[in-house]
Amino acid sequence: MVSNPSMLPALSPGTLRRVHHVAFNVRDLKASRHFYGQILGLHELQGAEVPITLKDLVAAGKVANFVTPDGTVIDLFYEPDLTPPDPDPRRAFSRANHLAFDIDPAEFNQAVEVLRANEVPLDHGPVSRPTGRGIYCYDPDGFIIEIRCDPQAAD
Repeated sequence: MVSNPSMLPALSPGTLRRVHHVAFNVRDLKASRHFYGQILGLHELQGAEVPITLKDLVAAGKVANFVTPDGTVIDLFYEPDLTPPDPDPRRAFSRANHLAFDIDPAEFNQAVEVLRANEVPLDHGPVSRPTGRGIYCYDPDGFIIEIRCDPQAAD
């Protein structure tokens, strides 16, 4: 065991530039593609947009890739035998808590209505806080997704 961890080498602040991608294992690729692409409106990478390292897996129907407007890629890896340690999504089954998407405050209410119209299971919300508003829902595999916005500017 290291006696003084502050003496160990570390990356300088700013060395890590941004999140490149997030990868999820999903049990039902069709349902997950629908959720991330049709309900959340993320762009699914197609053809030349697909990373070369994933082209064969995408062609075989084992991976789907989506991108957010800021360039973060979400990879969905098809694992049909996937079961969470606890099938009740209200119980934490991962060290990750949730993935949060930012939305323009003027679009927040529409996002809530889209989730409700699509009968997406909600964890909780909408909630209002000094930091903005948020709603928490479950993706098809029970992972919590937050859609949040900053407070609206005073008129």
